[in-house]
Amino acid sequence: MPETTPPEDEGAIAPTGFGGSMDLATSDGADLEGLDQGDGKGPEEKPRSLWSDAWRDLRRNPVFIVSGLIIVFLVVIAIWPQLIASGNPLSCNLAKAQEGSQPGHPFGFTAQGCDVYTRTVYGARASVTVGVCATLGVALVGTALGGLAGFFGGFWDSILSRVTDIFFGIPVVLGGLVLLSVVTSSTVWPVIGFMVLLGWPQISRIARGSVITIKQNDFVQAARALGASNSRMMLRHVLPNAVAPVIVVATIALGTYIALEATLSYLGVGLKPPSVSWGIDISDASKFIRNAPHMLLWPAGALAITVLAFIMLGDAVRDALDPKLR
Repeated sequence: MPETTPPEDEGAIAPTGFGGSMDLATSDGADLEGLDQGDGKGPEEKPRSLWSDAWRDLRRNPVFIVSGLIIVFLVVIAIWPQLIASGNPLSCNLAKAQEGSQPGHPFGFTAQGCDVYTRTVYGARASVTVGVCATLGVALVGTALGGLAGFFGGFWDSILSRVTDIFFGIPVVLGGLVLLSVVTSSTVWPVIGFMVLLGWPQISRIARGSVITIKQNDFVQAARALGASNSRMMLRHVLPNAVAPVIVVATIALGTYIALEATLSYLGVGLKPPSVSWGIDISDASKFIRNAPHMLLWPAGALAITVLAFIMLGDAVRDALDPKLR
């Protein structure tokens, strides 16, 4: 009998491995052919880094979202306060001193007749500027000194440890009273300089310990064996992996610096008039808390919300970057 060949569209013949054969559908044959051409493995997902994992966790964290929105709002009004406050924070009318809420003036007036709402909005600029600049300065100085001491060790590491011990023994508020009492400038830069001067030892200790831990890993030792220079190992291998704890501590400390600025301004050694600061307004309002509590309520509330937002942001960043909490 003549042999009949099955139509091509009906299927394909594949060996079973036991001396026989079986019919396969056209789609099954194509799949089998694709498997034969491949390596037998499914599609591999690209591994994510620590930062991509942290960003994924942060986007799902409601604490980060709420605190981030508050901080974005504070930054916007610090840069452009006229968006929500059209008045002049230094314009006062003694005829309205200590009066309460009125149309166009929802927060009332200060003891000098200034609009509390306008001064509260403009006060965000000084607080955010001091907090951000002081945190950046502390992080840069502390990371540089602590990272170099932890990487090279030896004599300079011992010197840094003793210097940080000295700075840790200085009370921050008392140091501010002593150092800033002789400053006559009403700008934010003396306050920022003071915070950097007394704030870098904490970041330095954290950066030093993180660098010491990272430089003992195998990939750093392999780079050293391949002839990588100290600067290349520090910038390409050690620092990117050691900076996470520094970011966490610096983010939490940002809210602390804002509160410290308000404390120093309240004591009269921080920002000084005509600068607009929540600490200055709280200090002025504390004398009239019984007769006009609104003068104290609004700047103190704005300060509390700002500090809380940055602390919440720091907690969310810590949870995202700490692998032990995953």
